[in-house]
Amino acid sequence: MASWRSTVSAALLALVLTACSKAPETFGEVAPFKLTDQAGKPFDSSQLNGKVWIADFMFTSCPGPCPRMTSQMHQVQMQLEGQGIQLVSFTVDPEHDTPEVLAEYSAKFKASPQVWHFLTGTKSDLNHLAKDVFKLGVVDGSLEHSTRFVLIDRSGQIRNYYLTSEPDAIPNLIKDAEALLKS
Repeated sequence: MASWRSTVSAALLALVLTACSKAPETFGEVAPFKLTDQAGKPFDSSQLNGKVWIADFMFTSCPGPCPRMTSQMHQVQMQLEGQGIQLVSFTVDPEHDTPEVLAEYSAKFKASPQVWHFLTGTKSDLNHLAKDVFKLGVVDGSLEHSTRFVLIDRSGQIRNYYLTSEPDAIPNLIKDAEALLKS
């Protein structure tokens, strides 16, 4: 009888420990993409393989939240400088945001070109990324877009979303990115 109880106790303990050590939550994998960066060069998502990165969607002529978001992304760049983080800003206005326009915008916000990539491409490619991959809305010419930052791990898994209008969003994003950079 005692042997049966210890077997059941061990099984229950194993079940509890397994339940407590579940894998970290992810929100999907970032599909491969090919776009153009602010220097007019092809940018292949494989350049991000094995790296922790943060993404957002914005446009350079935005009178609303984009300048705030881009300033916040600059804050992230400065806070995580030298740690290997990559930043990617996708335009939602590819007809206006040419590589030249993106280059001017990135210089205005002191973006380090080795770390922070401003990307443009076809409306359909950007729509696919915004809607189907990152699940942040559509790129349909309306210039409506999410104000969330997205944290992606080294294996291309979306780990979290951060609403940039929340006061603790950027500190939480930096803390979570640092944890991924150390893992």
